[in-house]
Order: sequence, then C-alpha cells, then structure tokens
Amino acid sequence: MKKSLHPLLFILFSLTLISWDRATKVLAKEHLMNKEPISYFHNTIRLQYVENTGAAMSLGDDLPKTASLWLFSILPLVILSSVAIYAIKRSKELSVSKMMAIALIFSGGIGNIIDRLMYDRHVADFLNVGINNFRTGIFNFADMCVTAGVIMFAVLYYKQKNTKTV
Repeated sequence: MKKSLHPLLFILFSLTLISWDRATKVLAKEHLMNKEPISYFHNTIRLQYVENTGAAMSLGDDLPKTASLWLFSILPLVILSSVAIYAIKRSKELSVSKMMAIALIFSGGIGNIIDRLMYDRHVADFLNVGINNFRTGIFNFADMCVTAGVIMFAVLYYKQKNTKTV
C-alpha cells in the first residue's frame, strides 16, 4: 500500500470504528436499558445495560463533576488528539499495522469521550464475559477497541524489538 494513503486509512478506519461504537451503544440503549440481562452460551456472554461515570470498572465514579470532566474527558481528548496528529504526521514512517493499532486506541477513546460529553459523563456499557463467577467488568465496543489496540501495539513493539536484537 502506498504510504501516502496511510493518513486516509487512519481517518477512515477511525471514523468506521467510532460509528460502530455509536451504533452498538444506541442499540444497547434501545434493547437492553431497563431490562433483565440477556445470556448466551450458558451465560458465557451476558448483555446487560449499565451507565458508567467513572473509568474502567467504575473507578473514579464518585469524583466531583468538574474533576471527572477534566480527568475522563478533557485530558484524554488532548492526549488522543496528540496521538492522532502524531500518527497522521508520521504515517509514512509507520507500518499499516501500527497505524491500525493507534487508530483502535484513538477510536475507542474518542467513542467513550463522545458519550461522556453528550450524556453528562455517562458511558453506556453492555457486554460482560466470563465463566460462572469469573467474569469481566461490563464494557462496550470502544473498550474492546482500546484493549485490542494496546495489545496489538505491544505485540508489534515486542516483535520489532526482538527483530533488531537478532
């Protein structure tokens, strides 16, 4: 792929992921809000609507509104914007894989910030995975994007580091 297309790829991939996040949250609100959890595969996957005003696992949900706005919206928005600008400016130097990893992290973060800004700090979460009592917290599509992007970036970094030392 032409390196000159990397910025466009980053932007299109990011916009696609953000729109999928929005769509899944709208569907969750329509079909899961104020309803009993829905279970699949012997309760391995559970769909259950909750709203979170904190970070992962509701960490910081009791913060004052102003602190919450700065810690969970403004600061992350500045950081993610800087990451996107870096990725676009350095796109000719970055592999497609690294661009995708950065886009995953950027998109997931922006997806949750959109919720926080539109719905008074409330982020829609609706997915829970586990076996018996060994379960994840309740999360959303944006959280999956961030997690996948971080894992992908770590694997790429580890591979690149090991390739250089050999």
